[in-house]
Amino acid sequence: MILEATNINKSYSRLNHVLHVLKGIDLKIAEGEIVSIVGPSGAGKSTLLHVLGGLDDPDQGVVRLDGEDLYGLRDAARAKIRNSKVGFVFQFYHLLPEFTALENVIMPAMIQMRKGSKKPFEGQGLDLLEKVGLKDRVHHKPYQLSGGEQQRVAIARALVNKPRIIFCDEPTGNLDSESGQGIIDLLIALNRKNNQTLVIVTHDDHFAARSHRTIHIRDGALV
Repeated sequence: MILEATNINKSYSRLNHVLHVLKGIDLKIAEGEIVSIVGPSGAGKSTLLHVLGGLDDPDQGVVRLDGEDLYGLRDAARAKIRNSKVGFVFQFYHLLPEFTALENVIMPAMIQMRKGSKKPFEGQGLDLLEKVGLKDRVHHKPYQLSGGEQQRVAIARALVNKPRIIFCDEPTGNLDSESGQGIIDLLIALNRKNNQTLVIVTHDDHFAARSHRTIHIRDGALV
């Protein structure tokens, strides 16, 4: 198993009220799987994704990625694992507006290698942008790209460090149906070619239907 989560609990305090978002989640994901996480709004889907990906500490429980206990590590060590083994694709892209598509894609590689020059990574970035169908949009900034194109840049960025597992939080949620279908096709093609594990929070029934497995969550628990 590439990912194992055991007894994951997470809560938030709001206005003297404790909101239990995740309640004893147990989950195993095999390498190369496409797993969709579905459920109503507020069920805890995004919180679960962030905990699994090392972004948000659980109150209780263990998450093992490639056998390593993510939350047993110091913050710096966990950040290093996130940068090298994990890719994230979010609904709202989170591209840096002042940088081009190419610069956005290679940014994680520059951070990982601690190099201020982008030259060593440009070839890899250009190759990824070509693979996601954006070889003619390399020097465009985010405001010059459509929503679907921005999401493709975000996917290329998630792939730049060749992660073992990619977490996607509603990757088609901010797109029209045609662009959304293109993103689904792209992610599935990448999984088939590279055997990269995909864990996807989605409301898209078509996406869930094309996954290897669908996990349903309601009120913070798997059902």
